[in-house]
Amino acid sequence: MDLNGVGWLTAIIVGALAGWIAEKLMKSDMGLFANIILGIIGAAALNFVLALLDIQIGYGWIAFLIAGVIGACALIGITRAVRGR
Repeated sequence: MDLNGVGWLTAIIVGALAGWIAEKLMKSDMGLFANIILGIIGAAALNFVLALLDIQIGYGWIAFLIAGVIGACALIGITRAVRGR
C-alpha cells in the first residue's frame, strides 16, 4: 500500500484527521476508529485511482491529508448511496 511518503504512525494520525474532516464536511456521525479507517482507506484508494490515471497530487503528509479527505468523503457518499440514506 502506497502511503504517499508517510510512515504508518503518521498515516494513522493524518488518516484520523482526514476522516474527522470528511465527517464534518459530509455531516456524518462516526466514531474515532471509523474516522481513522475512512481516512487511511480513502487516501489509499484515491492514490491508487490517481496512479492509474497517471496523476500525482504531491508527496508527504499534506498530500496524504488532501487525498484522505477526498477519498473519505467519496467513501461516505458511496456508503450513503448503498444504504439509501
